[in-house]
Amino acid sequence: MLIYADDNMPYAREFFSHLGEVRLFAGRTVQPSELQDADVLLVRSVTKVNQALIAACPQLKFVGTATIGIDHIDREALAARGIGFSSAPGCNAQSVLEYVLSSLFWLTEKYQWDLHSKTVGVVGVGNIGRLVVKALQAMGLNVLQCDPLRAAQEPYFPHLSLQQLLPQVDILTLHVPLTRQGLWPTEQLIGPRELKQLKPDCALINACRGEVVDNQALLAEANTGSGRPLVLDVWANEPDILQALIPHCDIATAHIAGHSVEGKARGTEMLYQALCDQLGHSAELNLTQVLPEAQFTELKINSNFSLLDVQNLTRLLYDVRRDDALFRLHLQHKGFDWLRKSYPARREYSSLRLSGTQVPTYLKELGFSSQ
Repeated sequence: MLIYADDNMPYAREFFSHLGEVRLFAGRTVQPSELQDADVLLVRSVTKVNQALIAACPQLKFVGTATIGIDHIDREALAARGIGFSSAPGCNAQSVLEYVLSSLFWLTEKYQWDLHSKTVGVVGVGNIGRLVVKALQAMGLNVLQCDPLRAAQEPYFPHLSLQQLLPQVDILTLHVPLTRQGLWPTEQLIGPRELKQLKPDCALINACRGEVVDNQALLAEANTGSGRPLVLDVWANEPDILQALIPHCDIATAHIAGHSVEGKARGTEMLYQALCDQLGHSAELNLTQVLPEAQFTELKINSNFSLLDVQNLTRLLYDVRRDDALFRLHLQHKGFDWLRKSYPARREYSSLRLSGTQVPTYLKELGFSSQ
């Protein structure tokens, strides 16, 4: 069995080599003809699995994407051929949460906010948004939620429409999939009209899909001197992004919010388990068997630890300013995809075990482990 895997997919050889021969490919530039003998195809969001690619692979039996979003997959074409499919919902949810928290802590320091006086709006409360809401509420922040899909399915979900939510929030963070059809399309969910509904100093964080926000509208607003705090990890038309927008961003990064070691490896593990299920094999490996030991494994905290210390604790593992600096330094000469492929390792909060007589419950809600 020939298994083709995106070369940015970590631990693909470790997980899949006992099932077949693993061949790596460049996800952004791969041509269908390069994959024609594939039995299994493992991709990320940069590879469009469309009818042309599927038609070029007559032996294809399984497609997996190590991503939450599936807008790059033609599922109808896969189903028509009887090709198995799996994605990795929630695989990098914790990693994105940590990106959002690091960004919030930096904005709080830069603008000297009292974070507890701010109201945060979370749009999209699925695998990632749930964690964001849970963490922010655990720290005592006021959180408003917008998710019409959940509201339609859950009578008691505390949903506000987007139009109700926008004027009330001081920080807006987006965690929706990219959809262009249906009852609640999200393409350009935030455009000129929505920006006008926000408070002029409301911070905007986008770590879902670039096309969810009208980048040209952001630039037009920024050129008026609005000074809106802006954190962008995702951009319209990646990798050929609107570079004129970068100087107006407080944090600008190369679609790496979910790129923790655990987040990426968890996606690979989920596809491995799905393929094993389709083949009727027992899974022989799990995540803990392939991950390297973290640089920091244990930290003792005492009873004086408070919310003011959370920022320093989280920065021990991840400071988003590192990725912002890499982005601004290397984008012009190295390119967007190089930044993603060469992303330096970072570990999730769970890799650090906290010890002490009283480990605050909210630290566990943020994702830290404890004895």
